[in-house]
Amino acid sequence: MTLRTFGFWQLAAYGALGLPLAMAALPLYVHLPKFYGGVLGMDLALVGGILLATRLGDAVSDPVLGWLSDRVANRRLFVALALPLLGLGMIGLFHPPADRAAHALWLGAMLVVVYLGFSAATIAYYAWGAQLSPDVNERTRITATREVFTLVGVVVAAALPQALGGESDLGLQRLSFVFAALLVVFGAATLVLSPRPPARRAVAGTVISSLKRAAANRGYMWLLAVFVPSGIAAAIPSTLVLFFIEDVLDAPGSAGLFLVLYFVSGAAGMPFWVWLSRRLGKKYAWLVGMIFAVVAFVWAFGLGAGDVKAFAAICVLSGLALGADLALPPSLLADVIDEDRSGRATEGAYFGVWALATKLNLALAAGIALPLLDWLGYQPGVAGAERSLAIAYALPPCVFKLASAAILWASPLAGKPAAAAAAA
Repeated sequence: MTLRTFGFWQLAAYGALGLPLAMAALPLYVHLPKFYGGVLGMDLALVGGILLATRLGDAVSDPVLGWLSDRVANRRLFVALALPLLGLGMIGLFHPPADRAAHALWLGAMLVVVYLGFSAATIAYYAWGAQLSPDVNERTRITATREVFTLVGVVVAAALPQALGGESDLGLQRLSFVFAALLVVFGAATLVLSPRPPARRAVAGTVISSLKRAAANRGYMWLLAVFVPSGIAAAIPSTLVLFFIEDVLDAPGSAGLFLVLYFVSGAAGMPFWVWLSRRLGKKYAWLVGMIFAVVAFVWAFGLGAGDVKAFAAICVLSGLALGADLALPPSLLADVIDEDRSGRATEGAYFGVWALATKLNLALAAGIALPLLDWLGYQPGVAGAERSLAIAYALPPCVFKLASAAILWASPLAGKPAAAAAAA
């Protein structure tokens, strides 16, 4: 593979698809339960059961989708086939049939379509990015650009529903059409204008053989060992942040502002982490990001009612640290895939397992944070439980992040910047 460096517009074309893909998650996790349970009147337990079943099926399917994407020589084609499923599925989700008896079946079917389209597109899209350049620093630029679009997509997804009519049926139906339109525009930019990955041959073999090949990659297993606790550390505050803002800070109306500050800061800080990874190497740049995240975030433990400015500062600083978590692990993943002696044609299998680990992080975070709140005696809206919530919100993420930093420090992952490594 020849050395490839890309200009701003080439990187932007590749990163563009990250915006609508990031937008897809928020309606599914935030608005969908309220829409089917509140607006349509479905039993909440039934809605929850359907969501759980389809999410579990989605997570388990990721390695299979990664394997399938390796069997298609053109990853752009794989992405192009997946995007219509995602767009039409999102429209279908928020345009259910008039027959109330069909709502449960409709919800389950549309979720399967959406999850299939989203996971297939994301896995192939990320594997495509890993193929674009063999240069370790260029990979960081590629992933950082993609994650900037991802963060913008999250901010847009957080702001749009209210502007379009809130959680009413009309507002969410409008949102589904806006999402589909953005998916067409930004997806076309990536598919048509993005740099082409080098030619590759489709990979033969079974799903099991692909997973065994990934498991035999020592660097990959070390990277997963670092990624999982780091991901849990990030997901616990995401699970509890709305409770924290409402019951600890007593500022429920400021939730949108805090989220925007956090994600905008993450996007703004991305160039710094790209620069630092060139100076220190990705391993040590990520270590700096982890320690910075802990130092910035641990102070949330001591906040109370009215500490809005202090929490805003924490959002900005921890958002800056977020850039390291977004830009560097996928770039390191592309590096360790090079250690696979079978050749660079199995990116899909690696990213399939990576996607599975990402979704397990979210599940594990909820499985840790919510029972801990119950054990500490927290009840939403009940006075006197703020300290328990602050403990669960601020301290476990710091413990997991420090554990991840310790594993990264001990790992054999590349610690030198590219220039130093070449000189050695």
